[in-house]
Amino acid sequence: MTETTETTRPFDAEVGRLLDLVVHSLYSEREIFLRELVANAADAIDRRRFLALSDESLALPEDASIRISVDKEARTITIADDGIGMTAEDLASHLGTIARSGTRAFTETLADAKPEERPSLIGQFGVGFYSAFMVADTVEMISRRAGTTAAHKWTSDGRGGYRIAEATRDTPGSDVILHIKPDADEYLEPVRLETILRKWADHISVPIRIERDGKFQPANEGTALWRKRKSDVTEQDYTEFYRHLGHMFDQPWATIHWSAEGSIEFSALLFIPGQSPFPVTEDDRESHVRLHVRRMFITDDAKLLPGWLRFIEGVVDTEDLPLNVSREMLQSTPVLARIRKALVNRVITELKSRARDAEAYKPFIEQFGPVLKEGIYDDNDHRTEIAALARFRSTHGDDLTSLDDYIARMPETQKDIYYITGEDPERIKASPQIEGLRAKGFEILLLSDQIDFFWPERLATYADKKLVHAGAASDIFEAAETPAALATLTAALKSALDAHVSEVRVSSRLTDSPAALAASGAQPDLALQRLMRRAGRQSYAPKPALELNPTHPLIERLIPHAESGEDMTDWATLLLDLARIQDGETPIDPARFARLVATKMTPT
Repeated sequence: MTETTETTRPFDAEVGRLLDLVVHSLYSEREIFLRELVANAADAIDRRRFLALSDESLALPEDASIRISVDKEARTITIADDGIGMTAEDLASHLGTIARSGTRAFTETLADAKPEERPSLIGQFGVGFYSAFMVADTVEMISRRAGTTAAHKWTSDGRGGYRIAEATRDTPGSDVILHIKPDADEYLEPVRLETILRKWADHISVPIRIERDGKFQPANEGTALWRKRKSDVTEQDYTEFYRHLGHMFDQPWATIHWSAEGSIEFSALLFIPGQSPFPVTEDDRESHVRLHVRRMFITDDAKLLPGWLRFIEGVVDTEDLPLNVSREMLQSTPVLARIRKALVNRVITELKSRARDAEAYKPFIEQFGPVLKEGIYDDNDHRTEIAALARFRSTHGDDLTSLDDYIARMPETQKDIYYITGEDPERIKASPQIEGLRAKGFEILLLSDQIDFFWPERLATYADKKLVHAGAASDIFEAAETPAALATLTAALKSALDAHVSEVRVSSRLTDSPAALAASGAQPDLALQRLMRRAGRQSYAPKPALELNPTHPLIERLIPHAESGEDMTDWATLLLDLARIQDGETPIDPARFARLVATKMTPT
């Protein structure tokens, strides 16, 4: 290389402060520098390809690519491309002025071009190049404009200014040379650079190659599967991409691939996994569907889907989405809101279609049913649709049921949808709280996921039917009479259990059990109270009510004991512990409970 003339120039006003912002504040991940420089190189190649449509002398070489090489001894990384290149004036204009983007200026010239002829250009704000200074203390760019023979070198340390000198380059294009800082040695490893490229630029259409052992090896896939027509993609292609994307080993349960056209345009390829990749109670409740802009990965934190669809993997790629200057923080734009809305609607449509086959739908519910039900609680716009997609255990049988099927089975005398919550479906199926409802022939939903404690109140009604907790279903039972003899018993039991229960009352809801616990007053049901205490949301345990079945033989047997003035402490304790066991609790004093049972069972 020879340099015959050299011009030193200062940056435009306040560039030093802006460069400091780029290096220290604009990007949250240092590795982003490679994505930005590769994006610029890809843009340059696309620009040359576009201009060659009207000027054959600018045609790209057949093997046009982006080439990355590392010189560990010189501590440099070189990113070379076969793009349109720059003149000395271009270098001064585009690299001497922060936030003046050649890509943006070029895009403004495309107003009269046909849409199918326009290149996909990534850069918008003209600051990505300066991310190089996050890892380099000096940056050089040697560039030759296509259609010319002159080349020039731009050099800067990112502080006071820059130099432009004549240089040589055998072919049109650009070389960006980074002189790596002492604390950035990791980027002098080709394997590390390839990892970054696989993450951020795997699917841009321009081939990217990294030099290893003296040869340039492919470093990106180069094929954006989501931009292909569905007819051109095989099931094997989908499966391989799904496994690559989410590091899965199973088959996707559903693949959703489509391109949206109209006021907004985007391509989407979404997968519903065959197996849950996370515990349903995990802390991370955000969607991590990847957002690409013109094939370039931008972020997996765009929250493209709501939390109740966080199990979905995939890619959304658009050319319409405006990004802020860092490309990492997305602007709150109507475009992004419409993309999110379209994605949710498309997923719901897919689930509705698949839900028609109960057996095929069952694996999905078994894996993601609890997460899906979070949408009933969270999603105001789609609450009823999600409720229709959910499936539940019930007292009807072993098969899961939908709310629509539940309603279709309701007898004429049943007006509401009844449910009971707890942590074990088999235990709540035998709960005393539902004895009266079952005796009337009513079906009860058995809800045992954590979210089940919360969504029914938020949904409130479904198909004009109220959702009613079994413990609150009192209006369909006749008020139980409390004759004097029973009043004596309830008073005696309350006196003996005053430290443990708020009241002792007669109930007509019990048919098989002698007694049961119930929430008192306006308190949440007992299962929810236990859940809230374990979660640290409730520090105290309000005293429950003890309900008695007036027709049960044990209660009838105790009446004479109470009327005679006998101390009822042992009987009261035994009844309370029996009710606690049925409610999923342990006896207050297990040893005493065992002795009382043995004593009462011993003939006198």
